[in-house]
Amino acid sequence: MQQIKIPVTIDPVRAANKRLEYQGVIPGRQLKRLNGICAGDCSEVTVSLECGVDVQGIVYLRGKAVTELTLECQRCMTPFNTEVMVDFCFTPVKDETKIDELPDMYDPIVVNEIGEIHLHQLIEDELIVAMPIIAMHREGECQMGSQDLTVGKVEDVQEERPNPFAVLEKLKSK
Repeated sequence: MQQIKIPVTIDPVRAANKRLEYQGVIPGRQLKRLNGICAGDCSEVTVSLECGVDVQGIVYLRGKAVTELTLECQRCMTPFNTEVMVDFCFTPVKDETKIDELPDMYDPIVVNEIGEIHLHQLIEDELIVAMPIIAMHREGECQMGSQDLTVGKVEDVQEERPNPFAVLEKLKSK
């Protein structure tokens, strides 16, 4: 298939009935929130998307998104590149009350008033959730290595502290 730009919005029911498949890219500069989190610009996101209807009659959007992000290592505070990949399987719902009835394999997405979903925003949300919680180089690649960082000075614990109730002990014996 030819690499095309992924549409910004999509009617999932119409696309599923036509059994459309998309293999394409989303330019990284269009994903403003993802770029705001990264230490540099996000590269383009490669997306493969399959639209269909399962045997239960449930419309689904199944796919995969892959991109390379520049993050800041939290150990040595230098930028590094990491690949973020996410697999997803969504089903559109018009009413949030129907969400509990869906099988666990589908993540519900609410369609807008004309029955469409914002595909770029949906994929951007999934990539943000898939980012590492604490961005760090791999063990052998970090400048700090596996050294533990300490902030401040740790004071020695006093061996013997005076008992604050010693005065009461004297009063009790009188």
